Formats: sequence, C-alpha cells, structure tokens
Amino acid sequence: MIASLGLILLCQLAGEVLVRGLGLALPGPVVGLLLLLTLLLARDKLSLLEVGPLRNDGVEKAAKVLLANMSLMFVPAGVGVVQKLDLIGEHGLAIAGVLIGSVIITLLVTVATFVVSARLVARWRGSR
Repeated sequence: MIASLGLILLCQLAGEVLVRGLGLALPGPVVGLLLLLTLLLARDKLSLLEVGPLRNDGVEKAAKVLLANMSLMFVPAGVGVVQKLDLIGEHGLAIAGVLIGSVIITLLVTVATFVVSARLVARWRGSR
C-alpha cells in the first residue's frame, strides 16, 4: 500500500516537474495522472513492468482507498471558509452572484457546445 501510494505521488511529482520544466499550460497533477495512466497501460501490455506496486493491482487498491476517503480532502477547504467568515459576511451577496452567474454561463456554454457538436456530427453523417 505504501509503495502504491508512493508511485501515485511520484507520478504527480513527475508531472509537476515536467509542467514547470517545459512551461506547459497544464496542471501538474493532470500530467502526472496521464503518466500514471500510461504506466498502467504499459504494464498491461508488458509483463516486464509487473513489479513492485504495479503487481497484483496494488495501485488500483490504493486508489480505491483514496477514493473511499475523498471527503477528508475537503476538510482544509472547510477550515479555510470558516476562517474567512468575516469576508463572506461582508461580500456574501457578491460571492453568491458570481457563483450563480458562473453556473449559468457554464450551463449555456455547455449547451452551445453540445448543439454545435450535434449539428457537426449530423452534417458529417449526412455527407457520408
């Protein structure tokens, strides 16, 4: 379990190093996740890689434990909110307005993207 968690964190670290070293406009953990995915896919193709935490679904088991305890990851954010209650009280309406506006904009952009994609797919199928 420790080795599997270490491999997950090592992939995240490698992602951070790559992003910062190459100046990529991507989050380091996303690149690390892609590295881990690549490693797991390579493990399934090459039995040579089935060593250490990659053996016997070790990484998968560690990931399931992390996902089962995901709610613990929100504790620091909750503490941060409680520490800033005075700011929330002072700017609460503005924060609520921004949150509601951003949700509405996100929904509209999502719908527009779906409509455009559906039309492009329909046009592509019709031209075949």
